Amino acid sequence: MMRAATYQPDLAYLDWPFFDDEHRDMARHVHQWAQNNLSDIELPPHASTADVDKTCQLLVKRLGAAGLLHHCVPKEGPQGMASIDTRAVGLIRETLAQYCGLADFAFAMQGLGSGAISLAGNTALKARFLNRVSSGEAIAAFALSEPLAGSDVSGMQCTVQKENDHFILNGEKTWISNGGIADFYVVFAREPGSSRSSGISAIVVEAGTPGLQIAERLDVIAPHPLALLRFDRCKVPASNLIGTLGDGFKLAMRTLDIFRTSVGAAALGFARKAYDEAVQRAISRSMFGGHLSDTQIARSTLADMATAIDSSALLVYRAAWSKDRGSNITREAAMAKMTSTEEAQRVIDSAVQIWGASGVLSGSTVERLYREIRALRIYEGATEVQRLIIGGDIVKQARLRLSQQD
Repeated sequence: MMRAATYQPDLAYLDWPFFDDEHRDMARHVHQWAQNNLSDIELPPHASTADVDKTCQLLVKRLGAAGLLHHCVPKEGPQGMASIDTRAVGLIRETLAQYCGLADFAFAMQGLGSGAISLAGNTALKARFLNRVSSGEAIAAFALSEPLAGSDVSGMQCTVQKENDHFILNGEKTWISNGGIADFYVVFAREPGSSRSSGISAIVVEAGTPGLQIAERLDVIAPHPLALLRFDRCKVPASNLIGTLGDGFKLAMRTLDIFRTSVGAAALGFARKAYDEAVQRAISRSMFGGHLSDTQIARSTLADMATAIDSSALLVYRAAWSKDRGSNITREAAMAKMTSTEEAQRVIDSAVQIWGASGVLSGSTVERLYREIRALRIYEGATEVQRLIIGGDIVKQARLRLSQQD
C-alpha cells in the first residue's frame, strides 16, 4: 500500500483555463501541506466512536491552523452578499480526499455547517461563530435531514415555535454530520401548522443547550461523527434566528447550492487516488511472464478510468468556474455531482478489480476508498434527486424557449 508521503499526483489539469494562477499555487501548496500533515492520520475500518471523534477534532484544528478553513466560510462582498471561491473549495476538497477522507469531511462540514450564518446571519451571529469556525476553534453542523425527510426536505416535522423572547424546538434530526462533537448546530424546523416548504426557519442551537440530546451515534462504513439529535422543548434565544421566519427552506437550498459542486470534487479526489493505485499495481504486478499492464484488458480498464476522471473534472470545474462568474449553476452543479460520484464509484471498483484479492483486504487503500465513496452518491442530494433537478431544468428551459417563439 502506498503511503501518503510518497504519493506524487499528476497535476497537469491545473493548466486548464478554468483556474487562475492563485488557484494553481494554492492547489500545489495544499498537496504539500497534506503530505506533511496527514500521513500520520490512520483510522482502522472499525474505529471506535471515541477515536473517530478525536481524529476529526484534531483535523479541524490542523486545517484551521493552516488557514485552509478560511476558504470554506463565505466572505461578504461590496453589496453585502456572501460569496465563496467555489474553485478553491473544489481544489481543496479534491486534494484532501486523495490523502485522507476524514480530512475532506472535516473541511467540508465547517463550510456547510456555517453556510446559513454566512448567507443570512446578522452581524452579531457572524461575529459569534464565523471567525471561530474558520480558525478551527469551533466545529459546525448542518441539521436538516429527519427520519421521514431526507431527499424530501420540505416534509420535515421538527417544529420551532416562538414563546416570548425564545424559540422552542421539538422533534428529531438524523444523519447529522459532526453530531456529538459540534459546538453548534444550524437547525431547520417548521412552525406548527405549516406545510411543505412554507414555515421553515433556521436557528442556531449551541451544544449543551437544555432539551438538545445526542440520542444516538450512527456507525457507517466510512467512519465519521454522525448522530441522531432529539429536541424536547429545547429553548433557544430568539436572537439565534438566522435570517427571517419562514425563509429557512430557501436558505437551506442556497447553502447546498454553494457546496454541492464540491461534493463532486471530493469524489474526483477519491477517484484520482484509486486510479493512481491501479496504475502502480498494473505496472508492478507480475503476470503471464510479464506485467498486468501488458494485457489488453488492463490497458482498456485504465483507459476507461482515466476518461471517467477527466470527464468528471471538466463538469466539476465548469460548474465551479460558472459559479465564481456569478451564474446560476443549479443544473451544472447537479450534473457535476451526479457524474463525479457515479464515475468515481466505477473507477474505484475497477481499482479493486485490478488489485484482486489484495483490493478487498481490510485497511488497504482501495478498500478504504471503496467504503468512502459510497455515501457521496447519497448525501447532499442522491443521484436520483440530481436527475430530477437536471430533467426539471431541461423541461423548464424548453418551455421557456417555446413561449418566446409565440
